[in-house]
Amino acid sequence: MVTAAGPWDSTGQRTAERDRAAALERTGGVDHGRGSGGSGTTSGPPRPAPSAGSVLAGLGGASGGVPGGVKAPPGGEALDDVLGPLLDDPAFGTRRAAAVVDLTTGKRLYGLGADAPLTPASTTKIATAVAALAALGPDHRLTTRTALEADTGEVVLVGGGDPTLTAREDARGLASLRTLAGKTAAALKKRDVRKVTLSYDTTLYAGEETHPIGVNENLARVTALMADEARTDGSTRGPAPRVPDPAADAARTFAGFLKQHGITASSPGPSKATDRADTLATVSSPPLAALVERMLTNSDNDLAEALARHTALATGESADFEGVSAAVPARLKQLGLPVRGARFHDGSGLDRTDRITADLLTALLAEAADPARPELRPVLTGLPVAGFTGTLTSRSTEGAAGLVRAKTGTLTGVNTLAGTMVTAEGRLLAFAFLASGTTDAWAAQTALDRLATTLVAGSAA
Repeated sequence: MVTAAGPWDSTGQRTAERDRAAALERTGGVDHGRGSGGSGTTSGPPRPAPSAGSVLAGLGGASGGVPGGVKAPPGGEALDDVLGPLLDDPAFGTRRAAAVVDLTTGKRLYGLGADAPLTPASTTKIATAVAALAALGPDHRLTTRTALEADTGEVVLVGGGDPTLTAREDARGLASLRTLAGKTAAALKKRDVRKVTLSYDTTLYAGEETHPIGVNENLARVTALMADEARTDGSTRGPAPRVPDPAADAARTFAGFLKQHGITASSPGPSKATDRADTLATVSSPPLAALVERMLTNSDNDLAEALARHTALATGESADFEGVSAAVPARLKQLGLPVRGARFHDGSGLDRTDRITADLLTALLAEAADPARPELRPVLTGLPVAGFTGTLTSRSTEGAAGLVRAKTGTLTGVNTLAGTMVTAEGRLLAFAFLASGTTDAWAAQTALDRLATTLVAGSAA
């Protein structure tokens, strides 16, 4: 699964995963380069550590069936005896649901209220990711452009629905507002233009810009034009204060960059680029595969809402909250996933009226793990790694570190966890745990982590 997921980014996370995947394809652990002799002697090289067989084949590898050396996980009473008492923990509140699936066979090994729709919180982003990748493909990019109206000489900054568009000096691979300004200025100078009327176009999206939760530091207004997610504190993830009008702020910043290149622009106002306008310059986001990974690792609400609206557009729906409600389940239904009872009122899971079943969450993960669906692999590679990355950096550090990859979900009274794990026996499982009516978020998170750690330890074997 990991070897199929490249390319590898500069953080080292996925490079490390590639190295680990390569190691698991050998018969043992690390060879320290001291030759092959010395079996059973203290003077020879260390004996290789035992390794489990690969669970999912990489692209071009064998697939299907249970690989040699990998046992089928137990189910039924075995898992019920272990998970049942843990799920009885009062920390899970008034309603709880759980599902565990063997990703090698697709068989459900355990279920408790698995078909009951519950509030998913940020595990909704797993569904958003699958729907977006299915609708748009992993190579799709979000493009911001400038256009020149020949009749009026007006320059329009056209939002492409890319919340990762950045005004920072170091773009770090993201679409750069500075670069767009430089390219636009060069194109204008070729036309001998040094002074322009500047406008901005956000009409790619429709409907209400404010999320149903209202003004909130967890996300900006949902608009097709913004820079750096409209953050005012220089942060790149997590809650932050936001500018009240992200599009106008981005346009003013763009005007400042144009001035640095010798182009004077008027104070920008809203407009719409006509079909007759000539494109001056464009900048594009990283591919959708990378955006999905960023969304899941950082639980990026702004990016989740953007990808949901692009999914709506690709599905022929309006790019608003109503369109998202129709488009996401429609895409999942096309994949044959169990969407009965599911409700999607946003892409991020901040809306408390969203509903997802544990069965659907594990089915989404199984679909992303299917060797026949390589375009969905970023859903798995983007999941936070327990004890290492994203929202799991400081969670599940005892016993499950590096072995659990999962999306967390937290709202007042709601705590969820869904993802994949490699057990002590080398089994690859998908799981989903949802709890509603919780009164102590810390206790609920601890109880969720205990469930995952228990599965990793192979206590049901």
